[in-house]
Parts: sequence; structure tokens; C-alpha cells
Amino acid sequence: MDWLHDNRTDCYSALVKLRTGDYLELVKNAHEHRGGIGGQRDVLKTTTAKRVRDRMIADIRAGAVLPPVVIGVVVKEETIGELISESVADQDTFIQGISKNQLSIIDGMQRTASLREAGRIDSSIFAKEMRAEFWVAKSVRPLVYRMLVLNTGQIPWTLARQLSVVYEPLLAEIKKNVTNLERIFTPEKPGRRVGSGQFSSDSLVELYLAFSLRKTNVDTRESLSEEFSRLDFVDNLADSKFQGYFYQTLSILVDLDVCFDRYNEGPNERFSRGKDIFGSQPARIGFIVAMAQYVLGRPGLERTAEERAARMGTIIADTEALKVKLSQLDGPDVGRFLRLDVLSEVLDKRVGQVGRYERSVFNEAFKVLIDERFNIPNMEPCWRAS
Repeated sequence: MDWLHDNRTDCYSALVKLRTGDYLELVKNAHEHRGGIGGQRDVLKTTTAKRVRDRMIADIRAGAVLPPVVIGVVVKEETIGELISESVADQDTFIQGISKNQLSIIDGMQRTASLREAGRIDSSIFAKEMRAEFWVAKSVRPLVYRMLVLNTGQIPWTLARQLSVVYEPLLAEIKKNVTNLERIFTPEKPGRRVGSGQFSSDSLVELYLAFSLRKTNVDTRESLSEEFSRLDFVDNLADSKFQGYFYQTLSILVDLDVCFDRYNEGPNERFSRGKDIFGSQPARIGFIVAMAQYVLGRPGLERTAEERAARMGTIIADTEALKVKLSQLDGPDVGRFLRLDVLSEVLDKRVGQVGRYERSVFNEAFKVLIDERFNIPNMEPCWRAS
């Protein structure tokens, strides 16, 4: 295989030729588990889009050669050297040496769906050869960056749908880097949050978006063609430390979630126990965005790499002090610190767009917490900040 090193994102790229049936088997897991095909069908509901898809299937059956699909592979750092070494120069050895669970379809969702459907109609399609380009990386960050660049100018996708392409590798990295997460619920393995450190996969993807865009009102239905959002997202991904800042921020959120959960004696109402705070997505979004704006800077007012590193270090030290403080309190005292009665009063207002209002309340609250360097007698001044 002829490898090219992308110095910009520290990825390795290689173009291969393989049987269509082998390709479809290779990406089957990515196809069925958040590879994006299900979400992609939403784009194809219009008559025009359906005709384009039918034309592609007809062209495939007539022997058309499609542009190469692009496959992302996330592997450990030491594995990259093994994959691109002379000993695995042939593509069969390379393909057999990677796990199907490590694959994601970066570019070619529509072509993959069309190839599969054409094969169902005419099984001889599976024996025909096609081209695929592999991008091998050490983390999901460069793959997300590459995905956004590749898909610019195509049919507008939502940011969430774009991220779903690398959904599995992103979740795998979250599990690896945020070790205090107890459980992640997925559509394949659903569940209900019964304690701290438990979150749904969809909510984590939304937190990733909010952290990058530094906005509480992330409309996942907005198209990627919204230039400022797309450029802010790509700019952050260009920072090699960005991904680490997100994992550190999420780790802090989970740590506080665990500390707050020590108060579990309240009535079974929405905000009456410690775990209820970060059981709320508006609260998680508010915290993540407050942290992102402090560390990364506001959109359009970016901090330097040195400033970001220094501020992240400050946040980590400040939250450690708060965690030590809360660990020395018993359950009722943690409840008195949280002042959930004040929070409930603040949120108990008749307003339009409740979700937007709550995100704003929590965002302002956690800005106060950060401004006070997490050194407060209780959370009342935070809840009353909005």
C-alpha cells in the first residue's frame, strides 16, 4: 500500500481497490451502528433527492465506477506504526489487521447505501471492484476535521449528523479519557439514569457540539452551511489540545455530579436531590459552555494556546479544592450547600421556550461559580445570577 502522511492532521492516507461485497462487509458495523445511514435517509425524502439516489443505483448496476469512499480508522499510537510498516504493505493484511469496530464512514454514506441496495437487486454487484480511501489516525479529532472539510459544499447536513459519522470512535475516546463515567446509554443499549456518572450517548454528542461552538442554544437541526458555526468548529479541531480540554471538562462535570449525588435525601421531584442537577441536559450544557468560554474564549475572541492551557490548569485546581470541601461534608450538609430550593424557585417561572431559559439560567450560574474560583459558601448566589 502507498501511504501518504497528512502533516496537517497527523493522519495516514492510503487508496485501495477491493470487492464491493468485501467493502460492505467491512463497514457493516459502522453502517448499522450510528454510521449515519439512518440519519442520511432524512435527506432523501424529497422527490428530487430520491430520483438522484435511484439514478446512482441504476448507474452502479450499469457498471459505473463511483468516486472512492473515505473510511476513518482510529487506532492506538503504537498500532499506526504496525499498520503502515513494510510487513503489512499489502492491503489484505492491512484490512484484516484493523477492527471493524474502529471504522467510521467519513465520506460516502450515500454511496454505501446505494451500493448495498444495488447489491440486493443484483448480487453480481458484490463481486465488482471499487475504490476506498483509508484515513488512519490516533484520535477522533483529525477524523472529525477531515470529515467537515470533505463534506463542505455538499447537501447541508446538521452538525449532529456530521458527528454521527464518527459517533462510535468519539464515544470510545470519551470512555477512555473520562474514566469516572459509570455508564453511557446508547440506542442499542438504552437505560435510565438512576445515579451520578450516567449519561446518554446523544447528550454527550450535544455537549461536544456545545463545547466547540461555545453556545448554549445549539440547534442540532441547523445545517452545517451556517458558516460561522462550521468555521468555529473547524478552528477548534485544528487545535491539537482541543479534544483534551473537552475530556478534562467532561471529567470535571462527572466529578461534580458524583459529589452532588452524596445528597440523596430529598423528595422525588425534579430538582430535589444532588444527582438531579446534572441529570438535566440544560444544566450540563450550561456548565460545558461556561467552561468552554472561560478556557477557549468567546466565539470570535479566541485565547492563545498558552492562555487556554493556563486557564485549564486553574480550573482543574479550583475544582479539586471544591471536591475536597464537599467530600468532608455529610449528605444533609451537601444539600444545604446546593440550595436546591432556591434553584427550584428560579426555574419555576412561566416563560416561553423553557429549554432555552433553563440553559441560560444554568450558564449564568456556572459562570459565577467559575468567576468565584469555585470558592463559595453555597450555590445560592449562582442560582440567583440570572
